[in-house]
Amino acid sequence: MRLKFVHSPLLSQPLPAWRARVVLALLLSAFAALVVRSLFLQGIQNDFLQKKGESRYERVIEISATRGRILDRHGDVLAVSVPVKSIWAIPEDASLSPAQSRQLAALLEMDVRELNRKLGAEKDFVFLKRQIPPDQADRIAALQLPGIHAQREYRRYYPVGDVTAHVVGFTGVEDAGQEGVELALNAQLSGQPGSRRVIKDRRGQIVEDVESIKAPVEGRDVTLALDGKIQYLAFSYLKQAIEDNRAKAGGIVVLDAKSGEVLALANLPTYNPNNRVKLAGAQLRNRAFTDTFEPGSTMKPFTAALALEKGKFRSDTPVQTAPGRLTIGTATISDAHPHGVLTVAEVIQKSSNVGISKIALTFPPGEMWSMFDAVGFGHPLKLGFPGEVGGRLRPAKSWRPIEQATMSYGHGIAVTLIQLARAYLAFARDGDLLPLSLTRTAGAAGSGQNVFSAKTAREVRAMLELAVQAGGTAPKAQIAGYRVAGKTGTAHKVDGGVYANKYVSSFVGFAPASDPRLIVAVMIDEPGGKAYYGGDVAAPVFAQVMAGGLRTLGVAPDAPLKPLQVAAAR
Repeated sequence: MRLKFVHSPLLSQPLPAWRARVVLALLLSAFAALVVRSLFLQGIQNDFLQKKGESRYERVIEISATRGRILDRHGDVLAVSVPVKSIWAIPEDASLSPAQSRQLAALLEMDVRELNRKLGAEKDFVFLKRQIPPDQADRIAALQLPGIHAQREYRRYYPVGDVTAHVVGFTGVEDAGQEGVELALNAQLSGQPGSRRVIKDRRGQIVEDVESIKAPVEGRDVTLALDGKIQYLAFSYLKQAIEDNRAKAGGIVVLDAKSGEVLALANLPTYNPNNRVKLAGAQLRNRAFTDTFEPGSTMKPFTAALALEKGKFRSDTPVQTAPGRLTIGTATISDAHPHGVLTVAEVIQKSSNVGISKIALTFPPGEMWSMFDAVGFGHPLKLGFPGEVGGRLRPAKSWRPIEQATMSYGHGIAVTLIQLARAYLAFARDGDLLPLSLTRTAGAAGSGQNVFSAKTAREVRAMLELAVQAGGTAPKAQIAGYRVAGKTGTAHKVDGGVYANKYVSSFVGFAPASDPRLIVAVMIDEPGGKAYYGGDVAAPVFAQVMAGGLRTLGVAPDAPLKPLQVAAAR
């Protein structure tokens, strides 16, 4: 006889009493554990869990601060930030079809394989392309592609491009300064970004603006001492001279003799800061600050000033330069054109190496070194400009007589163009030397550091006037209606430790000589034409820039126009 399951004798047997108690105890223990756990989570770990929950949907996003503008002294914009957008993606969410990938790649102007590589990265965030125009970003947004987003950024724009490139510099993709004033004054220009808390959905879209955490502090504008009109003149005439003389490179500096402000500074080769796809080191170098050269005869006025200052010589003291050669040890110093007896003033006018060497050798080396150091050679000017160097001025105790002689006419010493221009302030300002300024100053500067007496400075100024007149080395530096003072320099370049048949041609001068307003220093590196003397290569650039600069500033003429000059002007 078969028994049904419900009639099984096993079911009729009672369960043990302990089993029910154990089950009840386990249930009560589990319930108690849940109560304790809930109290722990809600009481003790509440902040932690709250943060974990908020991290799923809440974000703190940065609010960019607008970078300050860079202006010239008249308020014209040299650098400004314009709004752009950057396209970014969440690779995990960016599930694009092949057609969508091709469409996005075309709008981003990038290869579809590169796009797919970025979208396939194992990252939570990836930039697809930075700093694209807003209208281009709007066309991408209209596609409504999953995981593809845009954020607002700023891109730097430079209205005058290569004309001011070496002064203004440029910023990188993160809007931080990389060169020039952009780097030197980056802290002032960049400001401080702000932040705000928002709620985003899983697609990364902002659905609620919760609160502002910190307001952005906008960058401050910087007004440079640069005069846009004079800068353009300096850049244009320097470029023309380099092309005409088939030169390797060149530089020019224009200073305000009254305030020490840098009104213009240009170098070639240069670059366009709005298009930095292909840049080489030679293009980026601000040669006026970073490159040193042997200044040649532009150093002779300083040796003459020392001679006058110490009372050993007067302007009319005769110096025997015949037969145009001077042998010191095994070396011989020569003049380009032999002369006989010259006064100290004529030594500068004729640019006699022999004459200035004889004057220099009457002084202890330490006195010459102290004078060179006082006018700023051998150490940086500390203008804050990136890459500025101090040149080369060896300690006086190591000088041999031949080295002391050659340094008197600018060989064996190396300077930067900005150092040389600033040193001539001592002759333009009656012996005192001002600190230079890249930014606009409040007004006329006071007196600077006295390196020569006013009497010495005026006597040297008269010598420099002779140098640009008939019989001097730089008649091509003359300007119609203005008295001009200046000095040429022509120096062999050192190549492989020896002087090669390559030249650096230079000219430094100021005008009007009766009351100097502007100082212009020009350097032409390796002129490749027939002419290579500073008076033929650099002096004409000085004359063109100085004439335009004085007219721009409205400086009154201090000399009568000669008939030929009037005819030429007409």
